[in-house]
Amino acid sequence: MSSNVLYTDLSQYYDLMCADIDYAEQSNQVRRLHQLFGNGGNQYLDMACGTGPHIRHFIDFGYHASGMDINQPMLDIAQLRCPEAHFFQQDMCKLQVDSPLDLISCFLYSIHYNQTINNLQECIAHVHAALAPGGIFCFNAVDKNLIDNRPGIKRTLQQNHSEFCFQSNWYYPGAGEQQQLQLSIEKTTDGKTECWRDHHPMVALSFAQMQALLQPYFEVHIFEHDYHTILPWNKMSGNALFVAIKT
Repeated sequence: MSSNVLYTDLSQYYDLMCADIDYAEQSNQVRRLHQLFGNGGNQYLDMACGTGPHIRHFIDFGYHASGMDINQPMLDIAQLRCPEAHFFQQDMCKLQVDSPLDLISCFLYSIHYNQTINNLQECIAHVHAALAPGGIFCFNAVDKNLIDNRPGIKRTLQQNHSEFCFQSNWYYPGAGEQQQLQLSIEKTTDGKTECWRDHHPMVALSFAQMQALLQPYFEVHIFEHDYHTILPWNKMSGNALFVAIKT
């Protein structure tokens, strides 16, 4: 099944699947980066927002927040979580907004859902057009050349008399512009187990390639994927935070 169908079917389990993510820590780090590099404005969009947990924190920070995702069931949950925010359904490579934004984020490696380099180029151009002067685009990414193809660690959680087992990992075949997010979910209730397995097609590129795509539009800074401190990327780790400033 496609990634969109999977997430639509399992939108009610999305927060459980991501239960170990520290959304407050991630949101606060992006706020700090915006304070350091941004234009001082408070118009914010979380692109590929899912069920809106990051948006909840940005509202509490004082931002005028909105969220965009391709899956409407995710947005329905997000609207309940953040009734103050505006949510809309779009494909990120076709992003259109009504007024300029000061900060656009894309958490959880969702930038890779642009499944081809061409789509990613189109996404970057639309993000640039959506930002006000001095606005920033902040996202995390993975370098295709540094992906570890081994299966991820399984996590088991209990909810409503059911046991859930989640496992995910990146896989890059070693050539081309596509990698996969491999996802496995098992739900066991009263001894009966249901399984979902999917390979999400994601765009694959190196950080050098990502920087080259951004630089015609932005001043680009690359940082270590560390939500506790702000350090330049060490050029060895396979995960990084990108801050792209519209000049």
